[in-house]
Amino acid sequence: MAKKITIALAGNPNSGKTTIFNAITGAHQHVGNYPGVTVEKKEGFRKYKDYEMSIVDLPGTYSLTAYSIEEIIARNFVIDEHPDVVIDVIDASNIERNLYLAVQLMEMNVPLVLAFNMTDVAQQKGLRFDIEKLSKLLNSPIVQTVGNKSQGIDELLDTVSKMADQGKVAKLYTLYYGKEIEDELAKIEKLLNSEHKLAEKYGARWLALKLLEQDKEVLDKGHKSEVLEAVLRSVKHLRKIFGDEPEIVIADRRYGFISGACQEAIESTIETRHSRSDMIDAVLTSKTFGLPIFIGLMYIVFDLVFQLGKWPMEWMEGAFAYLAGVITNILPGGIIQSLLVDGIIAGVGGVVIFLPNILLLFMAIAILEDTGYMARAAFVMDRIMHKIGLHGKSFIPMLIGFGCSIPAIMATRILENRRNRIVTIFVIPLMSCGAKLPIYALIIPAFFAQKLQGPMMFLIYFTGIILAIICAKILRITVLRGETTAFVMELPPYRVPTVRSVLIHMWQRGWMYLRKAGTIILGASIVLWALSSFPKPADEKLEGMNEQQTRQVELRDSAIGRIGATLEPVVRPLGFDYKIATALIGATPAKELFVAQMGIVYALGEDDDSSTLRTKLRQDYSPLQGFCIMLFCLISTPCVATVAITKAETGRWKWALAQWGTLTAVAYFLTFLVYQIGTLLSG
Repeated sequence: MAKKITIALAGNPNSGKTTIFNAITGAHQHVGNYPGVTVEKKEGFRKYKDYEMSIVDLPGTYSLTAYSIEEIIARNFVIDEHPDVVIDVIDASNIERNLYLAVQLMEMNVPLVLAFNMTDVAQQKGLRFDIEKLSKLLNSPIVQTVGNKSQGIDELLDTVSKMADQGKVAKLYTLYYGKEIEDELAKIEKLLNSEHKLAEKYGARWLALKLLEQDKEVLDKGHKSEVLEAVLRSVKHLRKIFGDEPEIVIADRRYGFISGACQEAIESTIETRHSRSDMIDAVLTSKTFGLPIFIGLMYIVFDLVFQLGKWPMEWMEGAFAYLAGVITNILPGGIIQSLLVDGIIAGVGGVVIFLPNILLLFMAIAILEDTGYMARAAFVMDRIMHKIGLHGKSFIPMLIGFGCSIPAIMATRILENRRNRIVTIFVIPLMSCGAKLPIYALIIPAFFAQKLQGPMMFLIYFTGIILAIICAKILRITVLRGETTAFVMELPPYRVPTVRSVLIHMWQRGWMYLRKAGTIILGASIVLWALSSFPKPADEKLEGMNEQQTRQVELRDSAIGRIGATLEPVVRPLGFDYKIATALIGATPAKELFVAQMGIVYALGEDDDSSTLRTKLRQDYSPLQGFCIMLFCLISTPCVATVAITKAETGRWKWALAQWGTLTAVAYFLTFLVYQIGTLLSG
């Protein structure tokens, strides 16, 4: 007995959809109207092998947004009639424009077959398709057809039959719309899940997208008032961020997805694209200039962070020194004065003074992200990432890692391949996050001349990227072997970032840093001060000593001094003493605490208020030791929050502990090599 299946035929006007419909059905078709409207409804029939196929020719549309009656009819038929397969007929000679409808169908999670029609015309235009690769990227089978010659029709029906036999849709590609939109989608989805019937019928994510796009049909579905209020708040927020309606930004991201897929799987033998964006991309993403431009831009960013940040940093440093002096003059010497001056001000203040550098770095990253360049950087890195068994898309979370490892690890959710996710999560701490920047901003000016400060900053950041690539390669050929799943590198159109958007992104990340300074770092600074101050040595032990010697003995006899002294033989081959060892211990909860602890350590021996921490470091250590401190802090011991989020995202403690232990071991080994070789060369 023949199996009955329903096929919906979708496509843009002038894509050759009607020609394909006629080639499939022949004379077996009838014409009527959709109920309640004057739009023509064509339905045809075809018996093919063991199938009785009912083919419905949907109205030609460019999208499935509810702007016209044709779009509403096409969308509602797919949603309400549940066709067994949807064939999207695409004009292969105008591929990027036609794929917009395909992306919207993909987001509806329908069983989809793409018919690349007019392939003869596309070939004449010089287009060559890597069908296998493009099919993987779009996660849908593709059949090349020439409708007016009935070429590819049998292959198309064979593919439709196989798709119908599967009986269910595999998990399709979830388009990533960027952090701002994804955050708002998540809020709306959470509320929509309480509307069980609507969420079950349409899918919570699809509904959330349509609500953000202000789709009237979806807005009128009878949502709860709290859902509509949340949508309104999200729309207003996104308008402020992007300076555009959310639906425009969402459409831009879809076209970015399409552009990325076409860049990877379609080759033009004749120059056919001449838009301004394409001409810019021809330079920025080229094999010759793409990587040098990316490296050059990163160098400029890091150099500017130091050049522009040094003045406000000096002002803040002076303000905290003045505050410490005021408290010293007001309060008598003792525990309270020491807690405020040597603990809180030296600890928290030592971290907060680097806020200008943090804000400048985040501002630069926000500008690069909002203009669309960061997506191009990931595209450029895609060639390198493929060689290590990852996709360029893994570089996006790694770039986010320059801000903070926590959201970066969460951003690996855009990677559907579990091996790729774990490898990317594993190496993200090698990106120099905002918490490491205060360490670099302390060490680099202390040991290196102003003209070398930008290059040193660039070197340490770039070292992290290179190490991440090497570690990822090792993981992919050892414990996490397997094929790399195909992904699309979205290339969103270039946009002029709004001042508001850049300032919001900069401040959000800067506020996270300040909030940490006011909570975790404040609490930890007090604990570290206590560990550095107690227990006190016996009075007779201090007899005959001057103040400087007394301070040194007090520090060595304190709890943290004893811990540091115990560890000193272990870290001495790296060029570190007990003071650095104590600071490394203090940095376990948060990397910034390394600076706080060094501030506390040196506050205990500070005779002159004008002596800065950098001056003290320069007196006690060499530039080689300073570089080794940065190298060790770059690689070693991810902070406690990173370990926790790694466990949460991988689902297993073994990956979190392996990450912590492996990176610490690598840090020790590489720092040992650098210090020992550097000592030999300098000696």
